[in-house]
Amino acid sequence: MSDQRVTWSEEASGTYQRIAAIAVPYRAEQIAALLMLLPFDVNESFHAVELGSGEGRLAGALLEAFPRATVTGLDGSEAMRETSRHRLAKHGNRFRVSSFNLLDDAWWPELDGAQAVLSSLVVHHLDGAGKQTLFREVRQRCATPATLLIADLVLPAHPRAQTLYANLYDRAARARSQELVGSDAYFQAFVDEEWNFFRYPDEDDWDKPSGLHEQLRWLTAVGYPIADCFWLQAGHAIYGGYTDAAAPNNGLTWERAMEIATAAAELTDAEATD
Repeated sequence: MSDQRVTWSEEASGTYQRIAAIAVPYRAEQIAALLMLLPFDVNESFHAVELGSGEGRLAGALLEAFPRATVTGLDGSEAMRETSRHRLAKHGNRFRVSSFNLLDDAWWPELDGAQAVLSSLVVHHLDGAGKQTLFREVRQRCATPATLLIADLVLPAHPRAQTLYANLYDRAARARSQELVGSDAYFQAFVDEEWNFFRYPDEDDWDKPSGLHEQLRWLTAVGYPIADCFWLQAGHAIYGGYTDAAAPNNGLTWERAMEIATAAAELTDAEATD
């Protein structure tokens, strides 16, 4: 990969965990959308790899929705890996989590033979060249057919959209804070951390989101002939590619997907009072 001089720290993981409940806009809806986009029947066996599996919420939802699937989670934080191990212990050997550093290639063999690769809020840490290398490596190492689904920040094509994205992101975060705890307490932490990338662009070169349209072109170029954006809110998009046309219905209804996703995104009582 191209030279990337910054790395994710345990401190950054701790900050994210404190505000993750509102830092990911429409979190349950995003998880549900990813479940609906997986091109597998609910009773089908398949293996997925999640890049940046964090606390295991998306992986847990996938394992719940597809009871014969297996997931390998990759995350750079030991605290996150331990949280996901505990959260998903009930799934036994259907879930495995391992350490990885997005910025090197030692973890690439984890992709070998996977039928789906998912990533949430990870790919934007790579520059354009790094994203293209990642897309190519995923395509070459995964099985055929296969899919790559990404939920991430995207850079607006026009600077006027930057302000729109910033305002929509704040609005979503504030509404979620009110929904969770009846106050702006979480939202204030979100503001204090200057987490809204579109309002506070990263001066340390850690966040490097690319434009949506160029990423779709990169996906097509490496062997995903069906590449598209499937969801977009507050500067966060779900996009990706398929190697072939999948069946139009995987047997999962939107209502069931949202039920699973809402449970996955819920805070425990302890988390809500931290």
